[in-house]
Amino acid sequence: MNSLRVISGSARGFHLRSVPGDTTRPITDRVKEALFNILGRDVEGSTFLDVFGGTGAVGIEALSRGAAYARFLEINRQAVETIHANLQHTHLAEKADVFRIDAFSYLKQKPDRPFDYIFVAPPQYKELWLKTMAVLGENPGWLAPGGLLIVQVDPVEYRQQEFPQFELIEQRRYGSTLILFYEAAAMEGPI
Repeated sequence: MNSLRVISGSARGFHLRSVPGDTTRPITDRVKEALFNILGRDVEGSTFLDVFGGTGAVGIEALSRGAAYARFLEINRQAVETIHANLQHTHLAEKADVFRIDAFSYLKQKPDRPFDYIFVAPPQYKELWLKTMAVLGENPGWLAPGGLLIVQVDPVEYRQQEFPQFELIEQRRYGSTLILFYEAAAMEGPI
């Protein structure tokens, strides 16, 4: 297992704890760095929803790079404890909330706020990314106007799919990781 670390920002160089066992698949530093290079300075002052939190590495990277707030959703107790420990270690806990909850139940609730970025990296090969897209499509208020929905999947699991509420604007492949970027679809209607 490669060592997890914060790549840039206020917590640059901090090493992150991994979740014990093999229930999570942490993003590699290479993919995380590429993702945040794409997002660039837009992360500063933004809000970030990390739907399947795992180690918290992606949301913590966003906070380290200047995001104003991150919320982590995770059902696994050990992963929740790992996210809390990583937030404390990086001194970013005051900018974050961690909810131990089923992501689908949570996303079906009325949004309490929109997020500039929603990051979705569910357990692989169970089509959970499609289920997440469907739930968010029914409740698109979680994504702020002009926001980005970012999905991480294994290319083997990906199949092109139309989502009425979201438009695929870009995709990038890094070895066995595919990153998909969606934005809210323009709604047809009277002008």
